[in-house]
Amino acid sequence: MSETDIVLIAGPTASGKSALALRLAEKLGGVIINADSMQVYRDLRIITARPSAAEEQRLPHRLYGHIDAAENFSVGRWCEEAAAVLAEARRAARAAIVVGGTGLYFNALTRGLAAVPPIPAEIREAVRARLASDGVAALHAELKWRDPAAAARLMPGDRARITRALEVVLATGRSLLDWHEQNKPAGLDPARAIKIFLAPDREDLLHRIDARFDAMMAAGALDEVQILAARQLAPDLPAMKAHGVPWLVRHLGGEITLDQAVEEAKRDTRQYTKRQATWFRNQLPDFAWVEPDRALTVIEAQLRGPQN
Repeated sequence: MSETDIVLIAGPTASGKSALALRLAEKLGGVIINADSMQVYRDLRIITARPSAAEEQRLPHRLYGHIDAAENFSVGRWCEEAAAVLAEARRAARAAIVVGGTGLYFNALTRGLAAVPPIPAEIREAVRARLASDGVAALHAELKWRDPAAAARLMPGDRARITRALEVVLATGRSLLDWHEQNKPAGLDPARAIKIFLAPDREDLLHRIDARFDAMMAAGALDEVQILAARQLAPDLPAMKAHGVPWLVRHLGGEITLDQAVEEAKRDTRQYTKRQATWFRNQLPDFAWVEPDRALTVIEAQLRGPQN
């Protein structure tokens, strides 16, 4: 398999990425590799619109539904697993189609990732416990003392990044900024991969988002979330923050009606797709923006290469 047999398909939620990847993989006899940070969780097949069991049986799908919701799956771990799957595809001379909407995954795959060592569980748990008890302002104040350079770059209310920066300096004695200067190499040469960002009409995308969430509810999303909620996992775990999950959990707890939960989940998803598009446009400008109906034709043309 050559580098030109690697196709990266990104795009906003509900833009048709998975269907396109499946069509392309069928044509090429390829393997589909997940690049969606929520579809890695086995507990969330319906609410994350993961490929169905039947679709996964038609062609090889990798990195889907293999992580328990109690785990905090990291970009670094995804990179390691994706690199192994890409190597496996290369050895088998199979095309690799990487598909998803998580920009950080694509960024790390094509540009590399800071080589921060794993954070010991006791440090992570202690920092998160303090976040819950003392609040983000207290953690930011400590970060200003321990790592003033990193603290200066973060908004005082940015819970996720402040927590991460504090964990790193506590675990390693070094600033996260120092680690960023020692990147792990990219998993592939981006200049030799086909890179597509699906860009549907905005109004059409909004209709797709609403219709897809309604379809997920009809397929049993509420029951899926009820099973997840019964595990009483920490609310700051990634799986507990998947689109729709917090609102449905609040409904199950009697705080809001089901109609309110559904509408708020749709609203969150609509807002998220705006952030996705902005992020990709600014951070990964080498991805070609293509209308979904034209995407397969565009990819096939690029796979054929220049015609003599």
